[in-house]
Amino acid sequence: MKMLRATAMTGLVALGSGAALADDAAVAKATTWSFDSDKPDKPPAGFSFGRTGNGRGGKWLVLAARDAPSGGNVLAQVDADRTDYRFPVAVADAPSLADLALSVKCKPVSGAVDQGCGLVFRYQDADNYYLTRANALEDNVNLYRVKRGNRQQIKGWSGKVKSGVWHDLEIEAKGDHFVVTFDGKQVIDAADKTFTQAGKVGVWTKADSVIHFDDLKLEPR
Repeated sequence: MKMLRATAMTGLVALGSGAALADDAAVAKATTWSFDSDKPDKPPAGFSFGRTGNGRGGKWLVLAARDAPSGGNVLAQVDADRTDYRFPVAVADAPSLADLALSVKCKPVSGAVDQGCGLVFRYQDADNYYLTRANALEDNVNLYRVKRGNRQQIKGWSGKVKSGVWHDLEIEAKGDHFVVTFDGKQVIDAADKTFTQAGKVGVWTKADSVIHFDDLKLEPR
């Protein structure tokens, strides 16, 4: 499969015929958001923002970063509101998929309440989606469903998650089967039937977590 590369500035790339990629698994192609064509210190184009729970909405900015895994820019959530049940999300406007492989490189930068970096998928709105996240203060990776704003753990794994270090987080979802991989190691294998329909994808943080993200990659399954 040819990798179609896109940034938040250009959105999804066009097909060879000139038609834009649609919110449809039948025509969606592999896509990477690297944020390298976006202007630093501004929100990325092609993304919408929300917040589950309480507290302030997140502040999402593209930042220039010397240690960015690719290019020179990253996407960062920089508002350190300490509200505990606060989950800012940044979601790509398209495509919407149910079966997918979704990955991101993320670096926990700071946070006294939490240092959680996550991926959301089958996202319906800010109160309904699936989530997998790695936490550098708790040293674990968990898989959740968020339904009507209530976060419920499906399964978890305990292991070292370092702060100030880039990590690889990936979720593969097909039907009711989910596999989570962290830094190249499969850590969660689980099943759940809460959300079966297609949804959007994006990234997530918690409470006062300041997190950097790069190379958000999506492939239909």
